[in-house]
Amino acid sequence: MSMYQDEFRRSIDHPEAFWAEQARRIPWFTPPTTILEYDAAGHARWFVDGELNICHAALDHHVEQGRGDQPAIFWDSPVTDSKRTLTFAELRDQVARFAGALKALGVEKGDRVVIYMPMVPEALVAMYACARLGAVHSVVFGGFAPHELAVRIEDAEPKVVVAASCGVEVDRVLPYKPIIDAAIEQSRYKPEACVVFQRDQHRVELGAIDHDWATLVEKAEPADCVPVKGSDPLYVLYTSGTTGKPKGVVRDTGGYAVALSYSMDTIYDVAPGDVFFSASDVGWVVGHSYIVYAPLLRGCTTVVYEGKPVKTPDAGAFWRLISEYRVKSFFTAPTAFRAMKKEDPDARLMAQYDLSCLKALFLAGERLDPPTFHWLDDLMDVPVIDHWWQTETGWPIAANLQGLEPMPTKAGSATVPVPGFNVQVLDREGEPVGAMEQGSVVIKQPMPPGCLSGIWGDPKRFHSAYMAAFPGYYLTGDGGYFDEDGYLFIMGRTDDVINIAGHRLSTGEMEEVVGAHPAVAECAVIGIHDALKGQLPVGLVIPKDGFDGDEVALEEELIALVREKIGPVACFKQVLVVDRLPKTRSGKILRKLLRNIADGKEFGVPSTIDDPASLQDVHEAMKDRSVGTAHEARPI
Repeated sequence: MSMYQDEFRRSIDHPEAFWAEQARRIPWFTPPTTILEYDAAGHARWFVDGELNICHAALDHHVEQGRGDQPAIFWDSPVTDSKRTLTFAELRDQVARFAGALKALGVEKGDRVVIYMPMVPEALVAMYACARLGAVHSVVFGGFAPHELAVRIEDAEPKVVVAASCGVEVDRVLPYKPIIDAAIEQSRYKPEACVVFQRDQHRVELGAIDHDWATLVEKAEPADCVPVKGSDPLYVLYTSGTTGKPKGVVRDTGGYAVALSYSMDTIYDVAPGDVFFSASDVGWVVGHSYIVYAPLLRGCTTVVYEGKPVKTPDAGAFWRLISEYRVKSFFTAPTAFRAMKKEDPDARLMAQYDLSCLKALFLAGERLDPPTFHWLDDLMDVPVIDHWWQTETGWPIAANLQGLEPMPTKAGSATVPVPGFNVQVLDREGEPVGAMEQGSVVIKQPMPPGCLSGIWGDPKRFHSAYMAAFPGYYLTGDGGYFDEDGYLFIMGRTDDVINIAGHRLSTGEMEEVVGAHPAVAECAVIGIHDALKGQLPVGLVIPKDGFDGDEVALEEELIALVREKIGPVACFKQVLVVDRLPKTRSGKILRKLLRNIADGKEFGVPSTIDDPASLQDVHEAMKDRSVGTAHEARPI
């Protein structure tokens, strides 16, 4: 057997022994003796009797091992023309001091803290400070509007909100305080305090519950690490759900630390002292796992980048960062490279930099389309690796394992299941399908360490959303297939969540916003293919009877409404006013049919809808065509 096959089989056939071995990678306060057990609902729980603190494992431990002077963070912010380096010792001290500040505000083990910050080192300080106290952090992406932030505050019920005064983009400053104030006003739950990190680009006046970050820290006493159980929650991270209400994915502490440490070695092939760069945001799962926690657990240096690849100031930004900080392993979403390819198709800017340090390029967050893969593969002298995972799993499900046994790459494939993930493809009846046959991609229980342990405050939703469809299996919500060589191909979502530049957002949530407009009788939001971002939402709207307003004005109002309620991250910029929507006899809108129309599988409509002319094709199809089946006629 190959090294990969041997390791994979051990992880599936003897999971307790396999993960007990991997748990030795972590400096536990009390090593676990119960490696795996199941709760009353039959869900796996890992390392329940072990005690640790992930802040200790990622910071204090490395200082104690002599890495105190090694850089922990390289912060690079072209949007503010700023750079900073924090060593492990400096970061530990800042975290301990801010943990003391939170403690002075009453934050204790088990309390929740919502963090709303841009890509600044203080975001990591806040996250680690919560972990140091045993508090549960919930980071909200800075692009979300007040309503989205309010929903998360109301669900998590944080004792404290930690925020920056602003975010900074290429050509503008984004004040955060008005968003936070509006969110707290909208939320039925009111946090006790808000800590504001003042940025020079936009300083704000503080209100009744507000505290200045610098003032609090100056007065605080450093806090020690609080031991927590391996199964205790580390964070809640909200991901879009098809019902419109975001799901609060709960991540445990011990299993997450073990899985991330294993992945850094086995998948990414990085060692202590190496530099790891993930071009994401701390508000997403990639930022949690591979900017904040995994690199520092491994003793690596993490690059924290506040900027965009093609606007700060050019399409060579990533090449500069890799060269300047001697990055060994780089990880981003395909969208970023599609944008770079558009701006610099011949990659002339790449030739300006010494990239000899780079050993592998990893992409995830959305399917790596073959054209982008081939462009990068022709361009780079290192492996170009697509790998697949989800907010819920917290680390890769399928990958090309560079630290175990590198394999040939295939365009469109995430390569093979990572040890611990028993990935299978099932038909509608729950039976396995053969090679090259598509079906629902599922993971057989037990899920490995590091995966979600529940939905915050809603165990029934956890079961219904992920475990009910195929008993004994976790439903990924993705469709795909295995080829004859055992390579896994993920073809896209099977639910109503769409993937916009690696960000999973609910079309149902957008429909709720659009449908609330007083002029809208019915609506549907579907994802369409976009050459740059992978998918984009398009709204299909039926106005109420008697509507005599301007359709263009209505479209503009709906776009503005989604931007206000959900935020610019939704990329909701296209609305079509139509006469009818296809429905079942029971009145349910046939969204799958709408997606087929958009993908060119009905009526010969173009498969890419990237321009007004193509959108008009769909518009006309919706007005003038009908679809018939053996069972019913469905007018459009």
